[in-house]
Amino acid sequence: QMQLVESGGGLVQAGGSLRLSCAASEGTIRNYAMAWFRQAPGKERTFVATISGSGRSTHYAHSLKGRFTISRDDVKKTTYLQMNSLVPEDTAVYYCAADLKSGRPEAVALSIPDMDYWGKGTLVTVSS
Repeated sequence: QMQLVESGGGLVQAGGSLRLSCAASEGTIRNYAMAWFRQAPGKERTFVATISGSGRSTHYAHSLKGRFTISRDDVKKTTYLQMNSLVPEDTAVYYCAADLKSGRPEAVALSIPDMDYWGKGTLVTVSS
């Protein structure tokens, strides 16, 4: 079973950018749909973005589309989330997750029960 480890979080000024990484410790993620979720203090964990196993299809939460970009490098076994034009409301713990069961050719919004593996999260804090 693989481990997923997020990195790249930290403190950033509003308007700035960060790139988060989610590295798999072993095995392959080639056939997995990968996703990012986030959880702000006192709020539910919510869907951010998904990329299909092929890497050819992506899907974003509507409010984030245009600012965030999900990508993957299956040779490096790493999934990325590029976050631009950050605002304080983006402050949250960001989690990556893998869905082994999906054979969808297109990425779609995913829910927590869809995911088979989770990382422990990385904290992003956006200051004003």
